[in-house]
Amino acid sequence: MHTVGDLLRQWRRRRGLSQLDLAIAADVSARHVSLVETGRSKPSAGMILRLADQLHVPLRDRNRLLLAGGFAPRYAERPLDDGALSAARDAVRRVLRAHEPYPAVVFDRRWNIVMANRAVDPFFAQVDPDLLRPPVNLVRLGLDPRGFARMVVNLADVRAVFRARISRQLAVAPDPEVAALYEELLAAAPEDASSQRIDTDVVIPMILRIGGRELRLFSTITTFGTPMDVTIDEIAIESYYPADAESAAYFADQRRPVVDTRAFPGQSLH
Repeated sequence: MHTVGDLLRQWRRRRGLSQLDLAIAADVSARHVSLVETGRSKPSAGMILRLADQLHVPLRDRNRLLLAGGFAPRYAERPLDDGALSAARDAVRRVLRAHEPYPAVVFDRRWNIVMANRAVDPFFAQVDPDLLRPPVNLVRLGLDPRGFARMVVNLADVRAVFRARISRQLAVAPDPEVAALYEELLAAAPEDASSQRIDTDVVIPMILRIGGRELRLFSTITTFGTPMDVTIDEIAIESYYPADAESAAYFADQRRPVVDTRAFPGQSLH
């Protein structure tokens, strides 16, 4: 079992910081950081969180640091449908609804979709129903031949984007399930010829062929700025936008009255 000093040293090295770097950032002495890491000084809960904040440690792992230091976890982890998260949940729903007629999904740290707006339905209708059984994984949905992969014109570009995003995620906060997902779908993927020249130096769009039309979409990611709950810390909203006039016209044709956002029964954030 790792001590709190072991864990802090791992996070410091993961961030590429020296003990002096961390000490300056946290406004403590380098000697104190050394004593904490070697176990010769027992840090207070406040000191653990102070160092964790400078190391940008996710809330889930801050709880682990506290437990290793002999303290109770500081951050709750509630289901997204818990009453205590109603304000945050309602905010997410408003974002999803406001984004229609364009698609938007909410996913957790393991890329499992937990909410979506109704604009995703025409796209989900094109995939194998087996991929829509909870947990519905966004990466698998995008790269599996039974999913969006058969519709994506520039699959090599999309795969490269996923590879870069998940590589960064694992560098920031290693997770065995995310690592397994990377190994399954990205690590040994063959070279894919299904790419297309992209006439932009701003963003790389995902190009989908659906209903005899070619759609170009780019996405943005929204997260909560000051989360104090593990669940809220770990969810993100990916919102897709048309990258050209033809794609915008497709969604204008699909426009319908706003309805309730789509939840994914049985999906877990844990």
